[in-house]
Amino acid sequence: MATTNDLKNGLVLNLDGQLWSVVEFQHVKPGKGPAFVRTKLKHVLSGKVVDKTFNAGVKVETANVDRRDMQYLYKEGADYVFMDMDTYDQLHVSGDVVGNAANFMLEGTMALVATHDGTPLYVELPAAVELVIEYTEPGLQGDRSTGGNKPAKLETGYEIQVPLFLTTGEKVKVDTRDGSYLGRISS
Repeated sequence: MATTNDLKNGLVLNLDGQLWSVVEFQHVKPGKGPAFVRTKLKHVLSGKVVDKTFNAGVKVETANVDRRDMQYLYKEGADYVFMDMDTYDQLHVSGDVVGNAANFMLEGTMALVATHDGTPLYVELPAAVELVIEYTEPGLQGDRSTGGNKPAKLETGYEIQVPLFLTTGEKVKVDTRDGSYLGRISS
């Protein structure tokens, strides 16, 4: 148990048997009336975001969430298999829980896996990853000054938009939150 004064970003609350992660919070002390805490909560499993207001000092139930760095090993059917680097235990995580992170994971990729009572909740990758362009159309001569984009298929099979000057086989930095191109990595 914690009070609303203990809220911080990333804290997972257990509200009515459902797990919610605190995205934002703000303590408000109006001129009249009691103080309260305005929060933005994200449902851990569905990803739905809601606004919720708590009276200041109210007790809220926190969930014990275990966050561990794990290595992605391989895909088995619809599941992704991760290994705890400390205990070498393997954890099967369903594709629904992995979500969009699957677009940026290669075998051997390190990820943060959060579990609650042994149930995987979500997989979090670093903000950016480096991947090789598996295939992209060659840019046309003279296209370099226009600043346009073209589709490129990454080694994970995911397709992103990249500048025209990039070629097949180049390594690029990709934002894992929205799949945007961040830059070229010189080898």
